[in-house]
Amino acid sequence: MSDRSDVLEANARFYRAFQTKSLEAMDQIWAEGEVSCVHPGWPALESRQAILNSYRLILTNAGQDPVLCLNPRIHLRADQALVICEEQVGGGMLVASNLYLRTQQGWRLVHHQASPMMQSAPKPERGPLN
Repeated sequence: MSDRSDVLEANARFYRAFQTKSLEAMDQIWAEGEVSCVHPGWPALESRQAILNSYRLILTNAGQDPVLCLNPRIHLRADQALVICEEQVGGGMLVASNLYLRTQQGWRLVHHQASPMMQSAPKPERGPLN
């Protein structure tokens, strides 16, 4: 497999952990050491334990809508890969960035951030320029 396909598979495992509500799978995708995560509306989480605790809350929440990954794009540089994608959560859309690091265990997640995104770009106002 190529690095690109390996990164895509790692990213797919991250989102499958949501679908299967598997904390074990979520644990396996995150790297050891320095990691960070910013969930929409949450403060930044900067320890592996805090991140896994947050996913425990998310994955065990009976009202949690499925999180689907759409349109992943990879930016690959040596031993780091950035995946930018959209997340469909319920009726809303988020834009997400997932940073992976090549480790001895394969590509592992070191940073995830998701933010709300507009459904369509705003139209510029017509009128004189100042």
